[in-house]
Amino acid sequence: MSSTDTAAAPPAKDESADSASVEAGLDALETVQAQRTPLSVVLRQKVLPPVLGAVLVLAVWQLAYSLELTTPDKLPSPSDVWHSLTELWYAGTLFSIIWTSVWRGLSGFVLSVVIGTPIGLVVARIKPVRAALGPVLSGLQSLPSVAWVPAAIIWLGITNSAMYAVILLGAVPSIANGLISGIDQVPPIYLRAGQTLGATGLRGARHVLLPAALPGYLAGLKQGWAFSWRSLMAAELIAASPDLGLGLGRYLENQREFSNMSGVLLGILLILFVGVAIDLLFFSPLERRVLRSRGLLVNSR
Repeated sequence: MSSTDTAAAPPAKDESADSASVEAGLDALETVQAQRTPLSVVLRQKVLPPVLGAVLVLAVWQLAYSLELTTPDKLPSPSDVWHSLTELWYAGTLFSIIWTSVWRGLSGFVLSVVIGTPIGLVVARIKPVRAALGPVLSGLQSLPSVAWVPAAIIWLGITNSAMYAVILLGAVPSIANGLISGIDQVPPIYLRAGQTLGATGLRGARHVLLPAALPGYLAGLKQGWAFSWRSLMAAELIAASPDLGLGLGRYLENQREFSNMSGVLLGILLILFVGVAIDLLFFSPLERRVLRSRGLLVNSR
């Protein structure tokens, strides 16, 4: 009997050692510290590539202009576009034009989030509602936003309300579908655990469902902003009224009416700049924070 006990002792020690190593590994995973990336690495990996890309585009643009591939009234030089920018700067209208569109776009986007989020929750969690509204949301998301501009003008006139209506019709379906996709990817065990702890109804949606669906929801928000910005530009291009002020889309259309190609290219570049800036300043940092909090973002050398 003593020999049997002696023979059984080593496996018990091995099992305890294995358990300790597993626990140590789990603790190490939980306590991973994000190392701060050196500034030189950030400049080399994040800043330098887009700068080189912009320089390459400018070089090709200038080369096409120098080779006279077309007439200057159709392809102005980069210096001509810069001159149009400085004219707006010295006239004191550059920031007012940009801000008019940015304020409309951000206001419409926030309103779209407020409306689209509960719609996404209801459609994702209630099967009859999903069967009825799911295809409608998908169809609205695929519908070009410019198609809503004539209807919005007839309904609401050439007013800011028409602008916001076009933004909502373009962005709400995208935000709702993003949240629905995120909720579909939530493991059912999370919901059962939340119900066991008493997180049901609105409390469960706030503390369990939305945090678990955050990556998909964030992707929907990014796409919703893109739809908001594109919808607004389409509305500003078509609707013209002194009461609306001068936004980027209206500025672009005015330059087209004047056959001022340098102004047209400047308007396109400003629209592109605002869209990229909002993504880099808001959505990209938020996305990195969410991924890092979930251990999905690892700094690479």
